[in-house]
Amino acid sequence: MHDLSVALDAMGGDYGPQVSVPAAKQALNTFPELHILMVGDSAVLEPLLVQHQLQHHSRLRLIHASEVVGMNDKPLVALRSLKDSSMRVALNLVKTGEAKACVSAGNTGALMALSKTILKVLPGIDRPALISALPNLQGGHTYLLDLGANISCDADTLFQFALMGSVMAEEVEGRAFPKIHLLNVGEEEIKGNDQVKQAAQLLSQCQQVNYCGYIEGNDLFSGKADVIVADGFVGNVTLKTCEGLAKLFKQQMISSINHNWFSKLCGWLLKPALKPQLAYMNPDLYNGASLIGLRGIVIKSHGSAQQNAFFNAIGEAIKEIERQVPAQITDKLEAVLLERDC
Repeated sequence: MHDLSVALDAMGGDYGPQVSVPAAKQALNTFPELHILMVGDSAVLEPLLVQHQLQHHSRLRLIHASEVVGMNDKPLVALRSLKDSSMRVALNLVKTGEAKACVSAGNTGALMALSKTILKVLPGIDRPALISALPNLQGGHTYLLDLGANISCDADTLFQFALMGSVMAEEVEGRAFPKIHLLNVGEEEIKGNDQVKQAAQLLSQCQQVNYCGYIEGNDLFSGKADVIVADGFVGNVTLKTCEGLAKLFKQQMISSINHNWFSKLCGWLLKPALKPQLAYMNPDLYNGASLIGLRGIVIKSHGSAQQNAFFNAIGEAIKEIERQVPAQITDKLEAVLLERDC
């Protein structure tokens, strides 16, 4: 068993310690080998640790950080001015090896910039990417990347994203030789912009990945793909659209059930069957996008995450520690470079 030590940026996100502290307690109760390094303003955190009976917990250590990266702070501010921010201190704990992963709900741009500066990217990787799992109709998950870390990407970067996504699906989901697709405006080879076409050519020539061609947006949830690759602009819009659609579906279903007495009766009768399906589509279940391509594990929680969602982000960090994802990505890249040299 690998050392399950996770550094939490306890101050990040819309709700900060009000969410991170109870989520940490939930994680400690769920994972008996987990150790948490909680980073943030001790004056704010100590009363909450007392409230949640964590002040003397043997697997939690409080580490003071006097500053916070605001959700509207520019990345350069986080890099140059906030030298003692909870986000920076948490990432430094990963760099020194005291923690095996960092989880933050803070400013995405700042987390990206600080992670690249402090942890550095893996050999052969130009840019880290945000990746997360979506539910699919086969009862499994489909990984989507990039989710917004890189707004525009060239063909080489998309190729690297595909390699990293393949490792995630293989190591975390247990998919053998996972199916990789490029998100495009059509499945025909003539469709798409130059970057997508060039990336398709690179992937079709690589024996280390199972490239299966283009995929359209209406197949996101079909289970046809194990990994779907896009640039950060397209990926982020796609993800936010999916989140909005899930909320609309849930609200419409609740509204329909409460419409009249007959609908309420039907809803009550169907509730046992609908409950697991609604839970499966709950975006909180998939909170925790991984910033892959770094020399360390960094998990980005949604800024508006509540306790259960932040808890799931911690769970994602634990899975990646156990599967040694950065090392597996390095091995995959070395195999690709060896293939190209042959």
